[in-house]
Amino acid sequence: MSDPADLVTEIEALEAKLAEARASITRRFIGQERVVDLTLAALLCGGHALLIGLPGLGKTRLVETLSTVMGLDGNRIQFTPDLMPADILGSEVLDTAPDGSRAFRFVPGPIFCQLLMADEINRASPRTQSALLQAMQERTVTVAGEDRALEAPFHVLATQNPIEQEGTYPLPEAQLDRFLVQIDVEYPDRATERDILLATTGVTEDEAHAVFTADELIAAQTLLRRMPVGDSVVEMILDLVRAFRPEEADVSDRVAETVSWGPGPRAAQALMMTVRARALLQGRLAPNVDDVIDMAQPVLSHRMALTFAARARGDSLAGLIRDTAASLTPTAQAGAAA
Repeated sequence: MSDPADLVTEIEALEAKLAEARASITRRFIGQERVVDLTLAALLCGGHALLIGLPGLGKTRLVETLSTVMGLDGNRIQFTPDLMPADILGSEVLDTAPDGSRAFRFVPGPIFCQLLMADEINRASPRTQSALLQAMQERTVTVAGEDRALEAPFHVLATQNPIEQEGTYPLPEAQLDRFLVQIDVEYPDRATERDILLATTGVTEDEAHAVFTADELIAAQTLLRRMPVGDSVVEMILDLVRAFRPEEADVSDRVAETVSWGPGPRAAQALMMTVRARALLQGRLAPNVDDVIDMAQPVLSHRMALTFAARARGDSLAGLIRDTAASLTPTAQAGAAA
């Protein structure tokens, strides 16, 4: 077992490095600090992220900048209806040698990288979307009956347009569950948009620089798992995840009437990891209950669904998650008991 003093020293060193990485990212992806922090949290946890936002909000720019700053080999795939699984995974081709002999040779696809940007992922057919399932979960792809390992670390950052749904295929629940977090990219405020105008319409632009290497990111992911988590935080995670399962005996009437199906154990695992990442990004040695509340929406919103009646009423998952998380805090529970 490692010395606690050594663990503190390692965490503090990583915090300084993350601060430098965040500063380098925000020079090119101006404002949107929460989006940056959530994306960094996904990488620190070794997970994947689904970025949802309108065109022109900088999602592609963010992923390209992350690839540079985190020292990762990146590729981009523009998902279209005619994209095939082989276009992502690769395929075998028949080569003819000078002596006339023939042999199959594997030509790797763009998925063989460390940071894959899946642009407009919902524009591809379900068959093509499913080509990512094995890679996202097992970091391995199977082509022509042979398993081929992907290079570590491996992350998928997918983008999706929330309003353009013509000619798209909604992601199945099994694939949504493999995204650690869903990140909503909103319009910038006026001051931020002014900074964007001034920074991006001149002769030169700020460039990002490498802060991490792939090996350092892997080490950071290992260190994150060594961060202590208090019992109160663990219990809050369990209470929160189980509070959204409509079949639970003690579920609230609002959840029972609003939620069609709730999050599974993978949601609790995601919260356990992301609360550590949030604490680390904020310069703390251990997460607290506030971290659980803050990470509830990005972790849970894509892992549950509203009933038809709730959708007809115009209910939102964001409001339900926010209100339920607030009601489960120790302060709220103490007030209810009094």
